[in-house]
Amino acid sequence: MNFSTKKHVFFDLDNTLWDHRANSEKALKSIFEEQEITQRFDLSFDEWHPVFYEKNEVLWALLRDKEINKDQLRERRFTKPFAFFDIDEPELCQFFDAEYLERMKHQTGLVEGAVQLLDFLKPNHILHIITNGFEEVSTHKVENSALKGYFTTLTCADEINVRKPDPKIFDHALNKAGAAKEDSLLIGDDLVADIVGAIEYGMDTIFLNVFDEHFTFENVPQVKKLEEIKPYFQP
Repeated sequence: MNFSTKKHVFFDLDNTLWDHRANSEKALKSIFEEQEITQRFDLSFDEWHPVFYEKNEVLWALLRDKEINKDQLRERRFTKPFAFFDIDEPELCQFFDAEYLERMKHQTGLVEGAVQLLDFLKPNHILHIITNGFEEVSTHKVENSALKGYFTTLTCADEINVRKPDPKIFDHALNKAGAAKEDSLLIGDDLVADIVGAIEYGMDTIFLNVFDEHFTFENVPQVKKLEEIKPYFQP
């Protein structure tokens, strides 16, 4: 399978290019330590962080599936992991939420191979981003990291309040880019939001399948690392 003739290459942002998992842990740990959570509540970061991660993933899935809205996600993503440890501190949770968003803007860690792949693609393809992440943070993730300068468009779900896999966000992104489906490809790590969403919209895709998710779609290459994508674009 060869995608060298694709004019437009769209990327998911978080955990496809920008290392959300590592950047998030770094930001959270700094807040956790500064607020002296271990001393105040006898709770270590290593105990708390997996609970935060699990509950945050659930909330993002609910947001994606339109079962909650953005404000509800922000309201719950710290109250739930603290409540798991019987900690009821609304002001602390609000502080964590505000600080988390602010600190995430300044994290710069990228997925291994991101810059090398972008350097490889940019001479012959027009590059874009489609993200479900919050608009007020996503733009900074690109501008403050080594991703800056590679992308012609950055489409955030907040622009039209619709998230992948809804076809409306793909339609919005392609219209914004002046791209046709047949000339476009999406690279992403989320099986539902990115891959299923793009397939149902009618776009070709490459699945960055980091966690060995069960995958049955034909004609969709899957890779473990970004560097494995390059052969699909070699004439």
